[in-house]
Amino acid sequence: MHGAHKEVALSVHGTAPGGMADVVWRLRSRGCWQEAADLLRPQAGRDPTAALQRAELLIEQCLFTADHWERAEDALRLAEASVAGNEHRAAASCARGYLAYVASVLGRRDRLDEAQAALGRTSALLPPKAPGRPLLDFRRGLVAENLLHDPAAAHSAYTRAHEGARERGDDLLRSSTWCHLAGLALAAGDQERARQGFGTALKLREQLGFTVGVAPALAALAEVSEPAEAERLRAEASRLVQALGGVPVWLARRLGRLPEQSPAPDGGTVHDPRHGIS
Repeated sequence: MHGAHKEVALSVHGTAPGGMADVVWRLRSRGCWQEAADLLRPQAGRDPTAALQRAELLIEQCLFTADHWERAEDALRLAEASVAGNEHRAAASCARGYLAYVASVLGRRDRLDEAQAALGRTSALLPPKAPGRPLLDFRRGLVAENLLHDPAAAHSAYTRAHEGARERGDDLLRSSTWCHLAGLALAAGDQERARQGFGTALKLREQLGFTVGVAPALAALAEVSEPAEAERLRAEASRLVQALGGVPVWLARRLGRLPEQSPAPDGGTVHDPRHGIS
């Protein structure tokens, strides 16, 4: 996933309530998820919104590091236990589906059924024009693309998410929908559309200051650039990954910053999503 940090469920696009919002956003954007989550801890025990935001931060940490799974599970269980009303219930279910997706695609274990069931519950809880619909559609697109290998279904879900994010002014989510729609275009042989999408995603992330998400966008744009420009983009992505301590791990491996087959925390293998998984 960014001036769209106002949603109940953070995931690819939110931060914290009140005056702490900017601090949490700055920490998150630099890959300091644990520090941001620690700031939310006092509120999380009494505020369902803060509990959900804290869980989403720690799920994003899993996404970028392929580690810290128990922290995310514990935070999500706390959020699920504190839900108040359908809006929070839907957001918690959406986070549950996303955690199951991330665990599946990064090779920890297959949780496809759990991801689909949780996202299905989310859909049943959300009215058609609910604020959480674009994020839900995006996550359903991720499952369709990376777990079900159904590009048509992924394209449909990403398109709905893209339009919903545009209507809501959620530029962080739009950066992700641009990137994934571009990846599908590239797979279909449409280099020009892919170049436009990857370029727009990069521009949005740079404008919004989502530093930890810039390197994947640079690497994606390199795939559809001329050789000299591609080399420059990959070098820039590599420097950024190194500056951020080797995250995201799946990109660090592609750029030669980690062994080609990095062991996952449970002894499995971290998969290599070509255009990122967020």
